[in-house]
Order: sequence, then structure tokens, then C-alpha cells
Amino acid sequence: MIKKEYFSGWLVMLVVAVISYYTSKQIVLGGKNPLEAPVVAIVLGILVANIGLLPRATAAGIKAFKTPLIWGIVLIGAGLDFHNIASQGVQMFAVIIVTMLVGFWTIYYLAKAFGLPQKLAILLSVGTTICGGSAIAVTSPLIDAKEEETSYAIGTIGLWGLVAIILYPKIFQLFQHPGIDQIFGVFAGTAIHSTPQVVGAGFIFSEIAGKTATAVKLVRNTFIAPLAFAAALWYSHHVTASGASNADETTDITTSESEKPKQVNWMKAFPWFLFGYFVMVALRTYGFFTDFGIDIFNQTGRFLILVGMAGIGLNTKFAAFKGIGVKPLVVGFIGALIVAGASLAMIFGLHIGGA
Repeated sequence: MIKKEYFSGWLVMLVVAVISYYTSKQIVLGGKNPLEAPVVAIVLGILVANIGLLPRATAAGIKAFKTPLIWGIVLIGAGLDFHNIASQGVQMFAVIIVTMLVGFWTIYYLAKAFGLPQKLAILLSVGTTICGGSAIAVTSPLIDAKEEETSYAIGTIGLWGLVAIILYPKIFQLFQHPGIDQIFGVFAGTAIHSTPQVVGAGFIFSEIAGKTATAVKLVRNTFIAPLAFAAALWYSHHVTASGASNADETTDITTSESEKPKQVNWMKAFPWFLFGYFVMVALRTYGFFTDFGIDIFNQTGRFLILVGMAGIGLNTKFAAFKGIGVKPLVVGFIGALIVAGASLAMIFGLHIGGA
């Protein structure tokens, strides 16, 4: 059931989305609209959020920006055929697995080399390689991370993911290649952090890239719970084996008998909406939708995603990054480049999209 307190925030997101859509249409260069609506929505949202124009009553709805985004993702499933996914399913799966493994371990050891706490290193690794803030939120209680460590990780991942939304599509648009849409879709789906960021970057590039990126990212999302659990087990074993050598680790893992362990809501952690997405894909594949219906689903889904992009901008407040410090930001930046490099190496190594 939709909460009433969401409506005012969603109305602001809707207004920003509509303004962004028509603004992007007004700018024409060479017969094209070079300023994509999602980019305008993010930038406009950031401006509104940081100059103090948002009433307090809009906060709840703006924080719930993922709701319209999720519905948009489900609806665009009607535009994808299972046969398109299956044609390179094994290769895409290989890109996902290798990128995650390379990203996780290199970022972890990079963070340790920079002197960051072990728990923050794990959170940065999980957030960069799986699903941004969602993966961090799930993993944090499993390793009993401090609140500031969780906040630093989420802030770092959010910042560089936001940069990726805007820069990656522009960089790839410089290259002319017959399979560039699919190449970028797989790249975005494996190299960009969170689902909203992936979907936004994909559709900024093109519709084909957006659908490909969404499909790849949703497969990647299914690894949230297994990787979080594996990271927690590894951390527990590592700390026990090392005897909790430093005082910080000793303090972190020592709790009084009266303290209750933090609980993880695995039901909320799992991205259940991906079932809706793949149901729509299946219905499209087996001919349950007419061409007109597919077009309606696609247009509606893309607009809801645009509303979600407005929400990303409206949730970005620069004050939140002040306390993070330089080291986590540097590790996050280098980590993002490492994951991007691993993704590209796999894409070109497997000749995805004719690369």
C-alpha cells in the first residue's frame, strides 16, 4: 500500500522529470538531442536539493524514489526477448562473475594498503562489485560494522556511481562500432554500482543499451545475499584466525552478553522485483503482448525510470560527503576504474557485441 507521505515527494520528482524531458527535447544539435533527459533530471534534482528548495514534507517520498524506478524496470521487461538474453547468456554470466571476483579482492587489498579499517574495506568491495548501497546495507550488520563505516561506504559508492552515470555514456558515445549498444549495456550492467545508476546510464546511451544493462544488472543482483553471507563468514574466520590482533578489531567483535546481534532482513535484501521483470520478458517472448502494448509498456517504463533519475538527483546532498575523508574516496575511485577495466577486458576478450 502506498503511503500518503510519499505523494508530495513523488510530485516533486514528477515535476523535475517532466521539466527534464521537455528541456532535453528543446536542445537540438545536428538533428539530435545531445542533452539526455535522465542527465538533466539528475543535475536539476541536485540543484534543487542543494539550494534548499525542498520542503521537509517531501523527504519521505524523495527517499522512496526506488518505487517508481522499480515499476519502470518491470515494465521495460516487455521490450526484451528471452532469446536475445540467451544468445550470449554464458558470456554475460562470465563477465559478471569475473568482474565481481576481480573487483572484490583488488578493492579489498587496495583499501587495506591505504590503511582503511578492515570492515570499511569489505563494505567498499561489496558495494562496488554487487549493488551499491543495498549490498552495503545487507553486509554491514553481518560484520558488525560501525555506523560511520557504513555511511562512508555508501557515500563513496554513491558519489562515484553518480559520476559514472554521466561520464561513461559520453565516453562510449565517442566510439563508432556496430555492436556498441550491446557492449555498453554489458559494461554498464557489470561496471556501474547500483541498479538505479546502471539503468540510468544504460538508457542515457540508448534504448538497446538500457535494456541490456538492466538485464545484466538484475542477474548480478541475485548475488547480493550469497556474497554478503560469504564475506561475513570469511571475515569471521579471518578475525578469529588472526586473534583480533589490533585493538580496533578486538573492540568490534567483542560484545556483552546483554547485547543482541544485529538482524538482517534477507527478505528485503533480495531484489524481488526482478521476478516481475522476467515475467514481463517471458510474456513478451511467448507473444502475449501486441506491438502497441509493448510500446506502451516501454514508454511508461522509461518515464518512470526518468522519475527515478530525478529522485537520485534530489537525494544527492553535498553535505553528506564532507565527513568521508580523502582515502575512502580515492579507494572508491580507483576501485571503480578497476571494475570498469575488468569488465572491458572480459567484454573484448569474449568478443561480446562483436568487440
